[in-house]
Amino acid sequence: MEIQLLAIHWVYLLFILLIIGVMIMKKDTTLVSILGIFIIGLLVTKSLPDSVQSVFNGLIFAIKELLSTILIISIIVAMSKVLTTSGINELMIRPVTHLIKTPSIAYWVIGIVMMIISWFFWPSPAVALIGAVLLPVAIRVGLPALGVAMAMNLFGHGISLSGDFIIQGAPAITAGAAGIPVGEVVSASVPLVIVMGLVTTVTAFYFLRRDLKKGTLHVHSSQLVELEEPKKTIELSPKIRRLKKTFSILIPILFLLDVIGMFMLDLTGGDATALVGGTAITILIVTSLLFHKKERMSKITEYLVEGFQFGFKVFGPVIPIAAFFYLGDSGILSILGEHALPEGSQGIVNDLGVALASVVPLTKEIAAITLTIVGSITGLDGSGFSGISLAGSVAQLFGSAVDVSTATLTALGQIAGIWVGGGTLIPWALIPAAAITGVDPFELARRNLVPVVIGLVVTTIFAMFLL
Repeated sequence: MEIQLLAIHWVYLLFILLIIGVMIMKKDTTLVSILGIFIIGLLVTKSLPDSVQSVFNGLIFAIKELLSTILIISIIVAMSKVLTTSGINELMIRPVTHLIKTPSIAYWVIGIVMMIISWFFWPSPAVALIGAVLLPVAIRVGLPALGVAMAMNLFGHGISLSGDFIIQGAPAITAGAAGIPVGEVVSASVPLVIVMGLVTTVTAFYFLRRDLKKGTLHVHSSQLVELEEPKKTIELSPKIRRLKKTFSILIPILFLLDVIGMFMLDLTGGDATALVGGTAITILIVTSLLFHKKERMSKITEYLVEGFQFGFKVFGPVIPIAAFFYLGDSGILSILGEHALPEGSQGIVNDLGVALASVVPLTKEIAAITLTIVGSITGLDGSGFSGISLAGSVAQLFGSAVDVSTATLTALGQIAGIWVGGGTLIPWALIPAAAITGVDPFELARRNLVPVVIGLVVTTIFAMFLL
């Protein structure tokens, strides 16, 4: 029987289309993903008990594949909480405040600082780390809270998260679904992230500056009053207080050494993640022991628990859909057994790509546009992560069908998915930045819409020349 006629392949394609449809309707994809695993398991094993087991095995496989990503993000968040509580974050950011003299400078300085910190701390914790410190400074020089939120969004949840070069959480998911090394996705994403970032942030700055000149956007006096509320921090002894400055200098140096080590030792993927994670947990432990008077040991556990709660809250929706898309590649052998695929099959997605190429005239232009659309659809749920494995799977399909760079297509889909759903366009994903700046998330999404759409169009056209 020809591969393209096998029921398992077309059922898999049907469920891909169902998942896309569910995402368009902004509904949760967990049920459809689990049902897809179950039905494919039933087709392969022809056994009800085995197909039931395949659902659990699929989730286990996905967790194993994503565990290092979940762990690093959880540890980073836990570390950021102790830095915020101890006040070290304020000292780390304070030198930057002296650079902010005008609204224009405030936009770019806040954005660049947010981008750099988000590479190491992830955007949501970075918002808390820098927002409370830089927001009052920006408002005093004339940049409204909405402008601050835009800068943090576009540079942090946009540029930094879509590339995710240091922690490599996003590329780990998309690369796994595409069946290619993480390093290939990271390398391919660099030029695309640069183009998308430049076009979007410059466009947003143009509109922001225009509205400031017109007077349609300005600082409200009530914003300054709200910023003067006292912040809750732990009480420190004079001796420990003096250590804060040392830690505020030492921590950035440690992470800078990590980056240098990655380049010198050629560390990528899991090795790079382990280096950053080990540094973060060391900082967490040492800082907790020094900056808490009582219950030092329990505080370490408390911060870790908070970090893991955040990590699994973010990745809870990701695991079922990732399990389904891992079936499209080598994951099917681990989930359903070594004889899950017929002889000569290169994997469900690769087989579908070959079949699609034989019946539909495909080009690299169609592939690039499709990946941008698919990536954008995956972001409609507002998580930015729950559906990007779909982008990786579709990239693998088109890579096989059109014989173009799967890594570039994967990176393009990843960028589209995260820019749309990771915290720049979907209102409920904008809540962290909106809350810290006190702006309406729907208004923030409206301000980001045109720059992000323009950026996606330009980046898609640019990607066509790289394929």
